[in-house]
Amino acid sequence: MTEEGGFTKEDNPRNAPCIANGAERVKFEQFKADSNYLENPLVLELANDTDHFTNDAVQLLKFHGSYQQDNREVKGKDWQLMLRLRSPAGRISPSLFVALDDLSNNLGNGTLRATTRQAFQMHGIRKENLREVIGTIIRSMGSTLAACGDINRNVMAPAAPYETGAYPAVRKLANNIADVLSPVAAEKTYLDMWVNGDLSYRIKPSETVREVRKRQLKGGTFSGNKKEPLYGTTYLPRKFKCAVTVPGDNSVDLLTHDIGLVAFTKSNGELEGCNVYVGGGMGRTHNLDETFARTADPLGYVESADILDLVQSILALQRDYGNRKTRRLARMKYVLQDMGIDWFLQELKSNYFFKTIKPLKAEPKAKLEDYLGWHRQSNKLWFVGIPLISGRLSGNVKSGLKKIVESFQLDIRLTPNQDLLLCNIGNHQRSSVRKALKNIGIDNLDNIDPLTRHALACPALPLCGLAMTEAERFLPSILDRINSQLTELKIKRPILIRITGCPNGCARPYMAELALVGSGKNQYQLWLGGSRNLQRLARPYLQRMSLDNLEKTLKPLLISWKEAGGNVGFGDHIENLGDKNVQEILSSNHVP
Repeated sequence: MTEEGGFTKEDNPRNAPCIANGAERVKFEQFKADSNYLENPLVLELANDTDHFTNDAVQLLKFHGSYQQDNREVKGKDWQLMLRLRSPAGRISPSLFVALDDLSNNLGNGTLRATTRQAFQMHGIRKENLREVIGTIIRSMGSTLAACGDINRNVMAPAAPYETGAYPAVRKLANNIADVLSPVAAEKTYLDMWVNGDLSYRIKPSETVREVRKRQLKGGTFSGNKKEPLYGTTYLPRKFKCAVTVPGDNSVDLLTHDIGLVAFTKSNGELEGCNVYVGGGMGRTHNLDETFARTADPLGYVESADILDLVQSILALQRDYGNRKTRRLARMKYVLQDMGIDWFLQELKSNYFFKTIKPLKAEPKAKLEDYLGWHRQSNKLWFVGIPLISGRLSGNVKSGLKKIVESFQLDIRLTPNQDLLLCNIGNHQRSSVRKALKNIGIDNLDNIDPLTRHALACPALPLCGLAMTEAERFLPSILDRINSQLTELKIKRPILIRITGCPNGCARPYMAELALVGSGKNQYQLWLGGSRNLQRLARPYLQRMSLDNLEKTLKPLLISWKEAGGNVGFGDHIENLGDKNVQEILSSNHVP
């Protein structure tokens, strides 16, 4: 076996079609292999005085946590950068939040944004300031490494900081997975580039993680490259996403991930094992039926001692079998769809993971939790969940939260629903924190608008280069319009609504009861029929609906729901009606 080359036939008897291990490479895969572990040409372009990066550097920049964007509402090119953090289970320390607030004010556009993957994004960073921004984040004990790019992304877990039950074990597991799946050689490149090679900021994994990572040099998990043993020089075909949760808590949208884990614990809180789901994903392309949203398949139950080995084995299988010729088909969901779960399980057990995979354990019915309002964290501590519309944090609320976090030294945890939890509030601090929140307009948390409570939107215009139309900026008015209809019809049940500016699915619209997916200027696909507990995919019923016709289009469906008694959720009502009846109701009133 060569260090830089691929497996020999003896080393790789399964003969998997792994471009990472030396098979014929398409241009982009070769580009990654030639980058010297995600370094060139990015490091060279950081040193020049241009106001933007070339496309080649942009592709590497993603692995370092950033996307280059152009403000599409400004004449000419207004180059700026979006930066995304790596924060497993959504934890942001007080010192890191203070640093992010200062950076966003001084070197960004003055806002922060909580994403649907429990991380903060910053917008409006200029190229000449990027090194200072990322360097400051690292020195504040944060990271942007692997927040984007063809690699494992931020690992999700329930944000609630409960100190009993399975929650502590789940948060620990999310951190361990993030560390196990972190790149090795790319981390050195990252620190060389942004903090002058200060290796004291390297990830410091637990002993358990270190032992598991040693096994990346053996068997099917080994890429053939000793410097980057799990990923190889070409990393993954596309992004990879993992989530962990507690039985019954579906705050993480579990079935939308490449790997979803439901963790079971013993009575003392010790991790016992996990139910494992594989092959979920949201991204798709309009008018291209070979791309689609998909929910994950159940794989089985694995004991706690073997979970980390299983996770890196699944990633290695995707590394070897994911489509590296056509990027839109490169996610693991297409491997599952093409080959089937039985093949996947057999290949996994034969060549990657040599431990026992048992049948799934029974789980309680899933529920979409959000943790908004005040909750007991433990006997001595509280946390409070604060709703953020589309995750956007700005103005007086942003500056006020900084003062609260700094004064009381509170941890922040970001939720998959784009909200924010202030954690570790002592019993004696609770009234003071409540008063400070009221002073910045955060009050009455027991009476949050139910339609707004679970609504999601992606950023879309003006900065996202993929956006076809609005999402975040239009969400409040769209919710107001739908709320008015529900009030007029005296319907008291809320609807789970999600809006995206394009079909890529960043706000996971395809799981919603009602979703608007951008398909042109002020034009949206209408998706209906997901479930409130995020267990069923929605389906597209209209390809292009003008936003001007929103009320006219939805009203007959809402009337039908009311006439049916309103005893089930809106998505369940759509499912009960069936496609034919829904189409008939829509066609009677729809105006393109």
